[in-house]
This record gives sequence, structure tokens and C-alpha cells, in this order.
Amino acid sequence: MRGMETSGNLFCVAAPSGAGKSSLVKALLELDSRLAVSVSHTTRPPRGQELQGREYCFVGVDEFRAMIERGEFFEHAEVHGNLYGTSRKAIEERLSRGEDVVLEIDWQGALQIKKLFPYAVLIFILPPSWEELAQRLNRRGEDRPEVIATRMANARLEVAQARNFDFVIINSLFETALFDLKTVVHSQRLKYAAQLRNRSQVFAALGLV
Repeated sequence: MRGMETSGNLFCVAAPSGAGKSSLVKALLELDSRLAVSVSHTTRPPRGQELQGREYCFVGVDEFRAMIERGEFFEHAEVHGNLYGTSRKAIEERLSRGEDVVLEIDWQGALQIKKLFPYAVLIFILPPSWEELAQRLNRRGEDRPEVIATRMANARLEVAQARNFDFVIINSLFETALFDLKTVVHSQRLKYAAQLRNRSQVFAALGLV
């Protein structure tokens, strides 16, 4: 898939745990009917109200590693001791149909995808401060103190990767961050290359191709 041009746009959204990535992507999908989400596979157990096939496809470690061997993942990485991967087939089929796809993904996976698919748009969500990030993780009430401490330590490494992304959104106020995320998606659709791929007949009629 390296260098492949498709009529669909691929958006990769990454963030440290607790920065609000999942909430922002969920709200974006409710507002934008042109966006489809690709459900990742993971070996971690479901949290809270998560359902199989909705938030993630939950699989065992052995099954996950077998999928790696079969080349079924677009990218995969280990995050906080669990394995995560993105289905190659699902992404390629949707993009080839002209769908815009958004991935909730870790920074490692996002950078892997950028190498395979240069047209991918990488978006990093930052917390407004370390103090606020710690408060959000504690308010979730899903993790033990030692797990939160590990997530905070990992967050410092993850945040350092923001410089490798195309766009950075600071999630201080949710409504503002959501507006910024919508703006990035809309702006990408209006770029010359994206318009050329999606509206080739118009460009041809105007003598631009």
C-alpha cells in the first residue's frame, strides 16, 4: 500500500491516556456522517461499558500474534503492556471506496502508517497540563494508583512525539478541541491533492489535469 493514492482520507488520532482522544473521536463521528471508524484489535480486557466490535475487537495474545504472522495488520504495537493492531483489509477496502477513515491509535502505530501511507493525516491530542492529565486519569476511576503512575510516566514519552504529527490539538475545553478536530478534517478535504482525487472530473473539465 506504500504510496497508494485513494479517494478517501485517512486520519490517525493519537494521545496519551486520559487526554480525551476517544471522547473527541466519538463526538466527531456523531457530527460527520462521511467519517467511518476502523475498530482496532487489542489483547487488553474491555473497560467499563466497552463492547466487542464497537470500541475494540478483543482477542487473546496467541490469536493476535497469529494475525501478525498472517500479515493481517496495517500496523501493530505494544502499549502499556497490551497489544494493539489495525486491520489492513478493513482500511484498504474503505479507502478504495472513497470513505474517510479515522483511527484512534497510539503514536507508534501512527508513524508506521505514515510510512506506508504518506497521505495519512496525523493528529495529536495534548492535555492542557500534566496536573490536569493526572486528574482526568483519577476521575475515570478505572485504574489502580500504580497503573495511573505508569500511564503518567508513559505520557511524558508519548507527548514528546507530538512534534512528528501534522496537527496538534490541545484539549483544554472539550467543545473547542472538537471544533479544532472538525476543522482539521474539513481542511484536509479541501486540499488540492484531496480535491483532485475526489473531484477529478471537475479538474479535467477545467484543464487542470
